[in-house]
Amino acid sequence: MKAVVQRVLGADLKVDGKLISEINKGYVVFLGVKVGDSEKEAEKIASKIAKLRIFEDENEKMNLSIKDAGGEILLVSQFTLYGDCKGCNRPSFIQAERPERANELYLRVKALLEKENIFVKTGVFGADMKINVQNDGPVTIILDTAEI
Repeated sequence: MKAVVQRVLGADLKVDGKLISEINKGYVVFLGVKVGDSEKEAEKIASKIAKLRIFEDENEKMNLSIKDAGGEILLVSQFTLYGDCKGCNRPSFIQAERPERANELYLRVKALLEKENIFVKTGVFGADMKINVQNDGPVTIILDTAEI
């Protein structure tokens, strides 16, 4: 699994012009599921997201987790994180998991984050979403379960 974690002051997500989700301070997390990913990867990435310390403390050091900062998460499924452009200009998505299985693991990550008492909102799996993000910093962290 891969996740792109953006620290934000706020974000909203719309589908067909309709507001679906909105958060204040927190993270927008774009989550990609790879062929062969399992519960193990879901647990790994959810744990890392929950414990990630990228909010500033009173000394302006990135030392606070999302729970410490009282933040929320907007979790968005994004198969394009597994787009392969090696040797071509048009990405191949053969590394991205089938939609049914990807959605299961996406929802599992959501549940695991909520189990950590983190407020999580989602997009609409498979939909054409429009996301407005007010980046904070900007701070963007890329996580890959193959490397954590």
